[in-house]
Amino acid sequence: MLDAVRAFLTAEAAPLGDEVSVTLYPPAAHFPACQQPTPFLRDTSRAPLGRLSVGVRCSGEDRRTRYLQAEVSVIGRYPVTAHAIEAGTRLTRDDLEERRGELDRLPRRALRTVEAIVGQEARRSLAAGRAIQSHQVRAPRLVERGASVILEAGGQGFRVTRRAEALGAGGRGERIRVRLDDRRILEGRVIGRNRLAVDD
Repeated sequence: MLDAVRAFLTAEAAPLGDEVSVTLYPPAAHFPACQQPTPFLRDTSRAPLGRLSVGVRCSGEDRRTRYLQAEVSVIGRYPVTAHAIEAGTRLTRDDLEERRGELDRLPRRALRTVEAIVGQEARRSLAAGRAIQSHQVRAPRLVERGASVILEAGGQGFRVTRRAEALGAGGRGERIRVRLDDRRILEGRVIGRNRLAVDD
């Protein structure tokens, strides 16, 4: 069972970096033999890094699910700020440099690819040489509060547009409220410069 878990975690973490190290902490209780162990991660929303819990499903007579603790360490490349960055700056490749190190030692919300950062806007000032976390950047604002916007709605073979006033600011994919001429308030998703879509 432990070999299956180690192989599973190594395969899951391999795309993240160059070197993967897996340490397993077997449970103190003695479990019966596990036929055809199938490991799985309890939390698939985050990268398999650091300390985590791994589930193992067994086939055969003993179909119970077992859990054990593991620690996954990955050495790889990650982007950091090349210099101090002011709030509101739209980030480019020139604002970043790559470092090599232990990815599991980065903050949990650190962005690990240049592509995830380029084009984003700094929400606040960022110090040089630091990993950038997801809450420190946002999509550039395409709609400002009070702006006149085009609201689009459509379906199979038709599209309707209407003017509205933005009641908030937002970047691509963000949802903001708008006021129509008849004072009704709707919510739309930002799809371009001063353009929003109303989803069904």
